[in-house]
Amino acid sequence: MTLKAPYDPDNIFARILRGDIPAVKVWEDDHVLAFMDVFPQSEGHVLVISKSSTARTLLDIEPDVLARLTAAVQRTARAAEKALKPDGFQIMQFNGEAGGQTVFHLHFHVIPRWSDRPMKGHGHAPMADAEALRVLADRIAAALE
Repeated sequence: MTLKAPYDPDNIFARILRGDIPAVKVWEDDHVLAFMDVFPQSEGHVLVISKSSTARTLLDIEPDVLARLTAAVQRTARAAEKALKPDGFQIMQFNGEAGGQTVFHLHFHVIPRWSDRPMKGHGHAPMADAEALRVLADRIAAALE
């Protein structure tokens, strides 16, 4: 998919937002949803998306929506750090198929990292157990400020 393709209202994140597909939610408000990645690259891998924008990439998103979204990414990263005590973390965001994007609804990855644990590749991690994700989501949610 190119950077200029139209938004697909049936992409998996749009379907999650409509409630058509379940997700293990960490937190949400009127503007943002943070939920566990079902193919986590590391323990505690969270995805953060806008609930109002149909932006596919960083180039498409409205500036005020981006401001709310990045604040939500920071809030989520702080909670993951407090709950899981990683050695560091990565914030990832991909644009276009050539840029590594696999779901064409703008999203950010919050990925806790530990020095002694290898990270799985983007799009190559095995599917996680939903109950294990729920336990992590609850721990992160409990650490929200």
